[in-house]
Amino acid sequence: MSSSKSSSRTGPLHGIKVLELAQIMAGPTCGMMLADMGADVIKVEKLPGGDDSRGYKEPLLNGVSAPFLVLNRNKRGIALNLKLDSAKAVLKRMVAGSDVLTENYRKSTLEKLGLGYGVLSKINPRLIYCAVSGYGRTGPMADAPGFDLIAQGFSGLMSFTGHPNMPPAKTGNSIADINAGILAAVGVCAALVERAQTGKGQVVETSLMEAAIQQTYWQAAVFFATGLSATPLGSSHPLTAPYQAFACSDGYINIGGANQANWERIADALGHSEWKSDKRFKTNTDRMANLDALVHEIESVTRFQTIAHWQGVFDAAGIPAGSVHTLKQALTHEQTLARGMVVTSQHAKAGNVQGIGHPIKFSNHPHVQQSSPPPMLSEHAFDVLSEFHYSKAEIDALISEGAVASPDADH
Repeated sequence: MSSSKSSSRTGPLHGIKVLELAQIMAGPTCGMMLADMGADVIKVEKLPGGDDSRGYKEPLLNGVSAPFLVLNRNKRGIALNLKLDSAKAVLKRMVAGSDVLTENYRKSTLEKLGLGYGVLSKINPRLIYCAVSGYGRTGPMADAPGFDLIAQGFSGLMSFTGHPNMPPAKTGNSIADINAGILAAVGVCAALVERAQTGKGQVVETSLMEAAIQQTYWQAAVFFATGLSATPLGSSHPLTAPYQAFACSDGYINIGGANQANWERIADALGHSEWKSDKRFKTNTDRMANLDALVHEIESVTRFQTIAHWQGVFDAAGIPAGSVHTLKQALTHEQTLARGMVVTSQHAKAGNVQGIGHPIKFSNHPHVQQSSPPPMLSEHAFDVLSEFHYSKAEIDALISEGAVASPDADH
């Protein structure tokens, strides 16, 4: 059994203790962000089985779920059977000594177990209770389950993602889940600031639906102004052109002509200065009205040279441009590595584990994202329970009863 003491954590959230009763993606994203920033995050998993993402078997890294590994670093782990009163008592004792509790169960799940905010806030009035749900805790769909795909469809994202005249497409990533986790972390940090002023905790909540709708700013601007719903545009932009991917001889390059000055530089760089006075392309309004023709003209030039050639041309001209990378190219790029966006930890079973680094940098904490490995199921049960003043005999009794999973079991 490894030991990861809370005192070893550094960062702007050092000293904040978080109980994560969340699983799969949205809640664990929130927890990992808080942990990366120095919070002591204790992952409280359910029994039997733990976080459902432990059961995602494709792919496995030395028998351990890669999806679980990527979202649970820098956390300590304990597993409780919250159907048992003794396990509920453990959680309540932990709540009394913690700052934040996060969960992403369906509405009323914890309330039915006698562990809702109304109960827990009496134990700890300073508790910040963060809930991530499918559609929020109010409104006619408050009880509906939430999934990233469903939220993307609900929000309108799928109606304008992809290419024209093709079936609806979701974004390639789980954008509603991930953004909900980020919003939850922002909400927790804001609530911590307010608590420092008032001494009072509160409920912080967001949802996959709201996190997905938040991603529609530009398309919503068009709708609010015109009443028209956005439609798929491939990689192009709803408001400006040229601003999309263009074919080269060996792949695609994104060109960002987001203003008139850049457009004029693009025309010159491509050897067609006459485009600047072409009535089809003279202004952004003209270019948007004649987008197909614009793309055809640009690709009639770009497709005969490599990405590297055009990158050099555009860089020299001061034009925003960049390769459309594969994920491998992105995660191995020198800039990605220079910014610490790939981190490594050593897991007892999985071995060398890589993950996505923390995307926020702090000048006072240049090494904020120390990367301890994701926990085995209930790996830190003895450490955690000891910190909450359980004796060895009491811990042994809880394990024997099945209220707490043994850290020594083969999980």
